[in-house]
Amino acid sequence: MKIKRLDASRDDLQQFLLVHDTDQRQYEEKVLEIAQAVKTRGDEAIFELTERFDRAKINVDNFRVTDHEIEEAYETVEDDFVFSIRKAIDNIAYFHGKQLKNSWMEPDEAGNVLGQLYRPLNRAGIYVPGGTAAYPSSVLMNAIPAQVAGVNQIAMVSPPDQDGKMNPYTLVAAAELDLDEIYKMGGAQAIFALAWGTELIPRVELITGPGNIYVTLAKKMVYGDVNIDMLAGPSEILIIADHQANPTYVAADLMSQAEHDVLARCFLVTDSEALMDEVEAEIGRQIIHLSRRSIIEQSLQNYGAFILTDTIYEACQVSNMVAPEHLELMLENPFEHLSRICNAGAIFLGQNTPEPVGDYLAGPNHILPTGGTARFYSPVTVDTFMKTSSIIYYSQEGVQNDADDIIRLADIEGLTAHANCLRVRKEG
Repeated sequence: MKIKRLDASRDDLQQFLLVHDTDQRQYEEKVLEIAQAVKTRGDEAIFELTERFDRAKINVDNFRVTDHEIEEAYETVEDDFVFSIRKAIDNIAYFHGKQLKNSWMEPDEAGNVLGQLYRPLNRAGIYVPGGTAAYPSSVLMNAIPAQVAGVNQIAMVSPPDQDGKMNPYTLVAAAELDLDEIYKMGGAQAIFALAWGTELIPRVELITGPGNIYVTLAKKMVYGDVNIDMLAGPSEILIIADHQANPTYVAADLMSQAEHDVLARCFLVTDSEALMDEVEAEIGRQIIHLSRRSIIEQSLQNYGAFILTDTIYEACQVSNMVAPEHLELMLENPFEHLSRICNAGAIFLGQNTPEPVGDYLAGPNHILPTGGTARFYSPVTVDTFMKTSSIIYYSQEGVQNDADDIIRLADIEGLTAHANCLRVRKEG
């Protein structure tokens, strides 16, 4: 397997960044069909689609996870898993607790009062991938910031396996957070059910959580009816490494993202050609021991790239152009280069901070912007689950002081009724 080598100063780097774009048109018609089915037939359509796509027979009686199923899940998972998930919960809750903002009001000399009111959303829906795989960490990253924000109701959805069961590790993670509104459904149909509501599922105000292309397109369609966190694409990692970086670590970290998806993007940007050779050799040695070898090989061959730069400063410029979901600064002095980074979902500093520490335990959220959207988008935070209202109070003195200016601006825009609101107060 040969990984592409690109020159940072050539146009082919920019062209390479465009290769990952998926033609979504081939999926849109199917998603529209699902949307129409859910809109017109509600829960009945959900049950039919779950049987078609997940091969699970779901009905009114077993649609919502029961306490008995939660108990069975605890009997299935290992005690060590429960210990680890609780440790992760503590770290994630602590980190997100630091993000809380306070409402504020401030008067001025004329007695006017301005301020901002922060309020949590009332009801949120969280999507957790499932079926044959387990993603308990996604439960935590969705639900904990919602709980810290003070969201009153959280509805969790995740696809069942062919036996109509939800993954026990996912269920235990939900139970550890006291989530009790859990539905066995996935795919685009779950997004539409959350956004529009059915007889069994009240509609939500926000939907968060990553999914496949069908989930992403469904979230795109319902945006405006509800809010969404982001439109997530394939995972990606970019590692900036100098000549002192450990090639064993670099290779392992690149493959940790490549195993997510054959479309995952993996970049090594370095000023050392020797390191490139060593990392490529290390990938060949390590990959033979990994269970998802085939996926990793396809990802690296089609969407992996080694980029040689003259300096680490130039490497940071390349990274800002890519705007990666995960950025590792595997440098001798990573903090010295942190100020040069403008675009990244999450930044991992130093040799001992591989991306998986952020996926599972460190505390920051792992739901991150992908596909270059870190240029303008942020990770899921407590703010994702909150809304703000502006507070404005004018005293009699204040409105008299500002009336002429407001009238002048309103008249310029031709909004005479706006201006009249101030004239009647000024004259009265």
